[in-house]
Amino acid sequence: MRGLRRSSTSSLVLPSALLFFCCFTIGDAGGGGVLRLGYYSESCPRAEDIVQEQVAQLYHKHGNTAVSWLRALFHDCMVRSCDASLLLETSRAAGVSEKASPRSFGMRNFKYLDAIKAALERECPGTVSCADALALAARDGAAALGGPRAAVRTGRKDSRAAYYAEVERDVPNHNDTVSAVLDRFAAAGVVGAEGAVALLGAHSVGRVHCFNLVGRLYPAVDAGMDPAYGAYLRGRCPTADAREDTRDVAYARNDRATPMLLDNMYYKNLMARRGLLLVDQRLADDPRTAPFVARMAADNAYFHDRFAAALITLSENNPLGDDEGEVRRDCRFVNPA
Repeated sequence: MRGLRRSSTSSLVLPSALLFFCCFTIGDAGGGGVLRLGYYSESCPRAEDIVQEQVAQLYHKHGNTAVSWLRALFHDCMVRSCDASLLLETSRAAGVSEKASPRSFGMRNFKYLDAIKAALERECPGTVSCADALALAARDGAAALGGPRAAVRTGRKDSRAAYYAEVERDVPNHNDTVSAVLDRFAAAGVVGAEGAVALLGAHSVGRVHCFNLVGRLYPAVDAGMDPAYGAYLRGRCPTADAREDTRDVAYARNDRATPMLLDNMYYKNLMARRGLLLVDQRLADDPRTAPFVARMAADNAYFHDRFAAALITLSENNPLGDDEGEVRRDCRFVNPA
């Protein structure tokens, strides 16, 4: 088992007003990184406040930033470690950027994470890692979207390399089987169907480009999709023989009812055969995941609790030790030798 592992069944959600620092630490026996609440309480006391302030300002101006940070954390943590390897640009030192992978298609708003990191650098130069900045931004982004504010621990170090070749293997695809999704999440520490189903609830917000949808719509609408929903999606998405660049631009919202709320409408849609991606709809049909879909559809508080716990587990995947990583000054590039 790689790095840190923590059960996704533990309840670790604290209301914002009750989020407090303590000395509880976690790490792996192999000398990996140690994470704890309040990691920067002495070295950069305002670190988490700065991230929260920046997230609030950016969300007010660009609401979709919150969705972007959640997706970025998910992609980063699924590949080896939560180590900000995703944020690296292609360079001789780091290798080919993970952003260049087809699995990273549609990811954006990285410049706003640069703004958060710049604010941290002004306060405490060379202190707060990009990996922690991303984890905290995702935490506060989820709260801004009406979701839970999870008790995210800090102390991550940043990778000195990108892992382009591993992205396709580790990040689930839109048409994966449930077995493949469960295996990929388990490799990142989220063991069991409940946590995987909860994390995919992030599909309650954001949008999907038609490039990933046309296979379910043409030449005929997927028989497992609600016909009225299929007709709506055909109206949103061009035909299968449209130019590739057109399908790259056109999109459909994951959730038409509450598109900017991290809520259980995602699961209600699955129960009504309105899952946008094939992998989403399969959750409602597989006996391993269907009971959790039904329960989360019926209970938003339960979804929020399980989402927060699973997000914490994923965000603590395989932290790097001090000798394995660094604290980048610029999230796009490794520090000069």
